[in-house]
Order: sequence, then structure tokens, then C-alpha cells
Amino acid sequence: MEANLAQRMQIPTTWIDSYKFPRKPTSSLRFSGRFKEQKRLQVFVSAQFRPVRDENRHRQASFEVSCSCNNSQVSTLESESLQDLFGEESLILKNKSQEIEPYLNGRCIYLVGMMGSGKTTVGKILSRSIRYSFCDCDKLVEQDVGVPSVAEIFEIYGEDFFRDKETEALEKLSIEHRFVVSTGGGAVIRDENWIYMRKGISVWLDVPLEELAQRIAAVGTKSRPLLDNEPGDAYTTAFRRLSTLYEQRHKAYENAKARVSLENIAAKLGHKDVSTITPAMIAIEALEQIGNVL
Repeated sequence: MEANLAQRMQIPTTWIDSYKFPRKPTSSLRFSGRFKEQKRLQVFVSAQFRPVRDENRHRQASFEVSCSCNNSQVSTLESESLQDLFGEESLILKNKSQEIEPYLNGRCIYLVGMMGSGKTTVGKILSRSIRYSFCDCDKLVEQDVGVPSVAEIFEIYGEDFFRDKETEALEKLSIEHRFVVSTGGGAVIRDENWIYMRKGISVWLDVPLEELAQRIAAVGTKSRPLLDNEPGDAYTTAFRRLSTLYEQRHKAYENAKARVSLENIAAKLGHKDVSTITPAMIAIEALEQIGNVL
């Protein structure tokens, strides 16, 4: 199982504010004219690279970056070094990982939280930093059922069927080691699931509802079966439904051994808006909180 799951691992993704690029970058960034007046642009980064070193023994990588602003696509960024994008965060991640990895003893890490809280993105960063494999529980269910999306499983078989399959997946994962697992937003509502997750370390990614609604509204609700087909504009619809789900689930999220609060991260770093907190920052805080419970 571990070998099959490891084959599906991907390079982590992150959001980076354009003003955070180095003043003298070893990269190029091209924007169409309509974006030149934007003072702040969020850049979605996905990278594929081959680990090679130049004559100075520096690791290099080739990046392809999809950029979006208000759901519009812009051009491509090519960068030579992971350090260009992550900088100090990369070093902190490495140091934190080295601190806690010996005490994990191979226990799995289960990320829980509301839909849109970044469990998959943060999970991939965490898994790479502590040299674990990454597993998306929803993907395991999709593969088991033979249906390409959770939304379609809900439509064809119903939510109860999906929850049963989700529990089966968590049971299988509970006997594995060295996995970071991204769980579904509703996995916490079944007591049986907690029996399996307590064999590892559970971490709650606690994101304000306003931020969750903004994230989901930006990408749409088609992949969110509990939000799709709701009336109203995307943000209002998402916020209203998320509020209801949070009321039903927040006590269950509190069962997690560790909690990562974006509001707390923002306060510590002096950020006024949690939307400026990068997935790498969240991963660093997750390692910090995991270390506190080991």
C-alpha cells in the first residue's frame, strides 16, 4: 500500500505574494498589461524538477507557475532554485523537521479540518519535510469505488455510502507508518474514525470561516458536494453552509491532539490578514504543535 501511495506523491503547491519575490531574482516573471497596475498578485506555484547540481554544488530546479488574479490566468514563471521561492521558510521547515522526526517513531499524521482548510497542500509540504509519504483519503475512496470524484460518489451512492468507505480507508491507514494523511472535512464526525486516527497524531487546521468561504468561492463549488447547487452568490452561499457545518463539527475537531490556528499564526507574525499566511508557514506551525504533543 505504501509503495502505491508513494507513487502518487506530487510536488507541493503554495501561494506566494508577488511582492515577496527577491529584489534580484534568478528568475523571470511575465505579466500581461492588464496586471501591471496590480500592487499585489497571488501566484499559484506548482513545480516539477530533477535534482541536479551546478559546478558550485547548488541544487537547481525548473519551475512552471500558473498565476491567477480574480480567476484570470497570466503567464509563466521559470525559476532556478527552491530557495528563490521558499527562502527562510525552507530552512525553518528543515530545522523543525529534524527536531521532531526522531520522536515521531513512524506514526502517521492525520490532518483534519473544514473543506478548503488546505489539508492537501499543507500535507504534501509536511510529508516532504519529514520524509513521509502523502495520502489523500478522498482519493483512496475514489479509487476503491472506481468513481473519479467525491462529488460523483455523493450523487450516485449518497453521503452515507461515502462515509462508510471513508471509515474503511482510515482503518487501512491505521496499520500503516510514515504517512501524512489528508482527511475529508467530515471524517471527524464518526467516533470510529477517531479510534483509527488516535493511533497516529491528529492535527486540526483551524481556518476562519471568512477565509474558507473566500477560497471556495474563488475556485467554485463543483467539487464540494455539500455546497454545490446552493442558491446565492458564491461567497455568501459558501459562508452560510460552512457556518452550519462548523457548528456541527467544531467540537469533533477539538478532539485533535494538536491545533494549528491561522489567526494565531497571523498574530505571532504580525500579519493583519490570514490570507497572507502561506502553506509553508502553516506547515511550520504544524511541526511546532506536533512537537508540543510528542
